[in-house]
Amino acid sequence: MAAASVALSSVVQTPSLCNGRDSRASGQEATTSAVSFSSRTVYTSLSSLLPSVFQAKNFSGYSKSRAKYARNVVKAAASSARSDEEIREFCLKQFSARKALKVIAGLHNFDRKSVADVVIAAEKGGATHVDIACDADLVRLAASLTSLPICVSSVIPEAFVAAVHAGAHMVEIGNYDGFYKSGRVFSAEEVLDLTRRTRSLLPKVVLSVTVPHTLPLDEQVSLAEKLETAGADLIQTEGGTSSAPSAPGVHGLIEKAAPTLAAAWSISRAVKVPVICASGLSDVTSPMAITAGAAGVGIGSAVNKLNDQLAMIAAVRSIADSLGLPARSNTLLSSMVAH
Repeated sequence: MAAASVALSSVVQTPSLCNGRDSRASGQEATTSAVSFSSRTVYTSLSSLLPSVFQAKNFSGYSKSRAKYARNVVKAAASSARSDEEIREFCLKQFSARKALKVIAGLHNFDRKSVADVVIAAEKGGATHVDIACDADLVRLAASLTSLPICVSSVIPEAFVAAVHAGAHMVEIGNYDGFYKSGRVFSAEEVLDLTRRTRSLLPKVVLSVTVPHTLPLDEQVSLAEKLETAGADLIQTEGGTSSAPSAPGVHGLIEKAAPTLAAAWSISRAVKVPVICASGLSDVTSPMAITAGAAGVGIGSAVNKLNDQLAMIAAVRSIADSLGLPARSNTLLSSMVAH
C-alpha cells in the first residue's frame, strides 16, 4: 500500500493527466509496476475520475481550493480500493437478492456518445449494472459516469485482460445478437472453450456466460451445467431475436419474451449460480423473468435503440419500477461537480 501511495502522489501532481488520452496512457504505464493487477490500480481511480471533473468545469479556471478538493476526493476513492472478494460482492450482491437490472449498450457499440448515453441512463434510471463493449477507453469513460458495476462483453477472452486492467468489474461472454444477422452462430463446444480460456486468464474476475438461444432448450440446460462446472459465476439467457410476436400490446410483449423466459425457467432449476434473463424483455415481462427463476434481467435494445437520453432514462426507470428497485441517490461524480 505504501508503494501505491507513492504512485498516487506522483500521478496526482502530474498536470499532463488533464491533457487527454495519451497522457493518461503514460500515467498508467508509470503506475502499473507500483500497484498490483488484482487490486485494480490506483491509477484506474485517477484516470476515470479526474478527467471527467476537469472537463465538467474548466479546470484551468478552478481556484486552488477547488483543485485541492478534487484531488482529495480522488485520494479518498483510491484509498478505498476494493479487494478481489469485495469486487465479487459488489458485482453479485444484487443477483443474490434477485434484484439485478443490467443495462446493455451492445457488444459492437464502440460509439462513445452512445455508450455514455446508455451508462447515464442506467445510472439515473435505477439500474444495478451496466454492460458495455470490451474496450479499455470505454471502461474508463463508463467509470467516470457511474458508480455501478461495469461489465464488458466480448467473445475474445484475451480482450478482457486490458478492460479489467482499465477498471471493469466483471466480464461477459455473450450478447451474441449482433452476430446472428451475419449468420454467425456459436456452438456449445465453442462457448465452453471460450469460458475455460477466460477463466484461465482471469481466475478471480466475475464471469458471466450467455447460453446461445440457437441451441435446443435441453442442450441449453446441458451447456449451462457445464459452464457452471467450468467456473461461470452467472449464466445469461437470450431469445428475443428468435421470436416473432403475432399480436400487438401486452400479448406481443409476452410472446417476444417467451423463449428467454423458458430458458430462464429451465436453466435456473439446473444450476446453482444466478441466472440473468435477457433479450426481448420489457417492464411487462421483466417481473415474469424473476418469477420464472432468474436472479436478474438484462435489457438492451429497449434502451440502447432509443435516440433520446430522457427516453432512455424513462425506459430504465420503468423496468426498475417493475422490479421494485429504488431510485438511485446522487453519485460521487455529481457531488464532485457540484462543489
